[in-house]
Amino acid sequence: MRSAKGVPNLKDLPYRSCVGVMLLNSEGLVFVGRRRSESGSEHVADGYAWQMPQGGIDPGEDPYQAAIRELYEETSVSTVSLLAEAPDWYAYDLPSMVAGRAWRGRYRGQIQKWFAFRFEGDESEINILQPGGGHHKPEFDEWRWEEMSRLPELIIPFKRPVYENVVAAFRGLAR
Repeated sequence: MRSAKGVPNLKDLPYRSCVGVMLLNSEGLVFVGRRRSESGSEHVADGYAWQMPQGGIDPGEDPYQAAIRELYEETSVSTVSLLAEAPDWYAYDLPSMVAGRAWRGRYRGQIQKWFAFRFEGDESEINILQPGGGHHKPEFDEWRWEEMSRLPELIIPFKRPVYENVVAAFRGLAR
């Protein structure tokens, strides 16, 4: 269905398939990166630039493999072990003012499968400025370890329900 101006109704658009990664260190703290301001308004708003790694699933790609790939492409981290997979897919809708610009207006938001991994490497492995061996554009300009319970308050508000679900699914993995 189209609006009076011939623009597709957002509710008629599909969700973009995506994965998210909760990377926990040995103390049960979670990796968060600060999105570069060039990432766009679908990711960054004043005071809400911190998030966990996430990214799209390529056609025919298994969600677990996409999670491993996205983690490496955003952080250079590959020394991990799987702790858990969220039991459900979690979706969010983009605000209407952003939906027309993000992903060329083809999606209403994202539906995400989340994985929790234990970081088994040394922190020197983390390289957000030249991620994926320097083969990928940086998405973060800073990173830190954070308490799991604080994650929902750090994320841009329209993604907050997803982060609340992720924290609930993985709560037992925190310190």
